[in-house]
Amino acid sequence: MKNTIEKALQKQKEAKQQRQAEVKVEEPPKDDKPTLDSSISSQVEVQTQQEQTVPTQTQPESKPDLPEKFLEIDLEKLSENGLISLSGERKQINEEYREIKRKLLANAFGALSSTLNNPNIIMVSSSRPSEGKTFTATNLALSIASEQDKTVLLIDADVLKPNVLRTLSLKHKPGLMEYLTGDVDDISEVIYHTNVDKLKIIPAGKSHHLSTELLASQKMHDTVDEFANRYPDRVVIFDTPPLIGINESAILANFAGQAVVVVEEGRAKMADIRHCVERLNPDMAIGFVVNKSVHTDTDGSGYYGYYYAERTVE
Repeated sequence: MKNTIEKALQKQKEAKQQRQAEVKVEEPPKDDKPTLDSSISSQVEVQTQQEQTVPTQTQPESKPDLPEKFLEIDLEKLSENGLISLSGERKQINEEYREIKRKLLANAFGALSSTLNNPNIIMVSSSRPSEGKTFTATNLALSIASEQDKTVLLIDADVLKPNVLRTLSLKHKPGLMEYLTGDVDDISEVIYHTNVDKLKIIPAGKSHHLSTELLASQKMHDTVDEFANRYPDRVVIFDTPPLIGINESAILANFAGQAVVVVEEGRAKMADIRHCVERLNPDMAIGFVVNKSVHTDTDGSGYYGYYYAERTVE
């Protein structure tokens, strides 16, 4: 009997041990290596952490949109250098150029305009160098730009000795010659906007040994025609080389409807003035500005002299 009970207990013990062994087999093995799912999850977490640690690239602050071709003119400095003031200051030179521009604008847009070819194109020249033609051309452009209903294009056509940008205290820029030689495709690429709203500038650009032929080309002729006719409120001022001994000026005279000849008092000779007139188109309206006058007022400022030559009516 005892043996039978012992055997039964022994069998129960063995059966229990067997069940425990089966349970151990079914449990997944405890391994330090991560499972596939846990490995992917870890990689995603690492990648997310890396993305969070990458510094965010800040976008540069946007600047106000300005025309691609823009010239900033120091107007205060110009006034200090003796040019007209656009700040509202009452200066003698402002009054002088107001009087001069009235005659030019009357010819360009008044009754006489129908008798002139390209009356809104004005060439400014002198008999010889250093008589103040660029000073005069620049002041005229600034004065006309202050008009309420007119715009001005100032072109430095003195390609042999350009001086417009220097007078305005600006650095050299590509200009008219780059267009005529084909370095730029369109004239608009060398038209510069300025901080004077109604004033644009075309510099002379580079020097070229064929400047006379380039200025006499059909390309130049077509360009001037566009200047004269595209905008009805535009005045085009050409600062040209001196008239005596320079072929370029005689060529440019064929494009303009008006000419302003600057003469220096006490220096210009009557023979030179007559020679200048002979080199100009006889159908132009021709005026003279007396510059560097030795007659001064009490404040030290000079006076101007301006008149038109008589035109012969055939």
